[in-house]
Amino acid sequence: MKGGVKNEKTKKLSTTLTLSDLYGPDTVYTPRPSYGSNPWLTVGEHQSNFSTGRELIIAGQMLVIIHEASVTDKLTSLFNTVGIAKPTNTLKFKDQHTYEQLIQQSAYKDNKKVYFQYAHDPDILENKYYALNKNIFTALNNKSRLPEWTGYKYLPRRDIVAIDDFQKAISKWKFPFVLKPGDDLPTAGGYGVMICYDNDDLIKAKQKIVKARHMTDTIIIEQKIESVTNYSVQYAYSKNEGVRYLGTTEQLTNEYGDYKGNQSAQNVPDAVIQAGREIMEIGAKNGYFGIAGFDLLVDKNNDIYAIDLNFRQNGSTSMLLLDSFLHDGYHKFYNYISSHDNEQFFDVILKYVKKNVLFPLAYYDGYWFANEAVKSRFCGIWHGGDRGYIEKMEQEFLKELNKN
Repeated sequence: MKGGVKNEKTKKLSTTLTLSDLYGPDTVYTPRPSYGSNPWLTVGEHQSNFSTGRELIIAGQMLVIIHEASVTDKLTSLFNTVGIAKPTNTLKFKDQHTYEQLIQQSAYKDNKKVYFQYAHDPDILENKYYALNKNIFTALNNKSRLPEWTGYKYLPRRDIVAIDDFQKAISKWKFPFVLKPGDDLPTAGGYGVMICYDNDDLIKAKQKIVKARHMTDTIIIEQKIESVTNYSVQYAYSKNEGVRYLGTTEQLTNEYGDYKGNQSAQNVPDAVIQAGREIMEIGAKNGYFGIAGFDLLVDKNNDIYAIDLNFRQNGSTSMLLLDSFLHDGYHKFYNYISSHDNEQFFDVILKYVKKNVLFPLAYYDGYWFANEAVKSRFCGIWHGGDRGYIEKMEQEFLKELNKN
């Protein structure tokens, strides 16, 4: 067999590290973006709800605020298939009111700190209840301050301009280039990153910028790096252990930077790992603790460029922490959305989980919504002996998903 889970089905799931190891059992974790308006993170309510389940099984003893549609019997079936019990470390919400109520109850009544994947407005929770200092968190994730956190190394050519000066500034740049918001508003999965190859792309980018100008003061204009490899290099930091290297994945994107998953990275250059370590050490010196992942590009000259610093969990964190539980060889993390039939969607996923080539992380059950047509969503890790075999499995999987 070319795929499979290493552990016997009766063996308890173990990971190399859990979130509670870093943040403590008296901390509550919310992976969800705020319900508040953010023009650079317009992924929709259901996609945001779906994201609450992604790190559930690597949370350890840490309570996770999760949408009820992400912990239905569908998730139980998938987890049982790979021999793990559905985690019980959950605080379940169903809408904006119950979500914000859980955050406030956890802090104000249960005397817990909250670890946010994305910062929320202070009217939802006072800053002093953040497990990680909110000012430190937002500063480290502010794209305009990237030079500070890299030690002014590994930098593409870039200008940071006031939004009112953008029109004049961009006229001095030649295609291709990249535009990004230069403020504290979070982005993820390529949202908010505008790659411009020609004037048509620039026109579309300007339209987004105009819509966001009420919340964004600055725009970053950045050199488009012609990369050979796009690495996501990840670390954890705690006072007890210092910086721990978790591993590296190769980030998959299309030509416009839209996220398409992460896959195993082979023969990662030592210089890439060292560059990421330097950035993590700078973050730690500035007060950060926890998990972080950095997008580092390597071009044909083997030069390294830091294009995005995520001082938070990201798409491939679970894949790296679960490495010892998966089959040796090739791994790929990705998300899937039902195209039409939620029942067929689940049945096909369960089939490939039973084949021991697809490890489940999260399932958002569209049928939980009785009065609304909602597409189910799933994220998991493909794992098998080699890339060719897994790509063949995924293609067969996609054909079955798309059957009428």
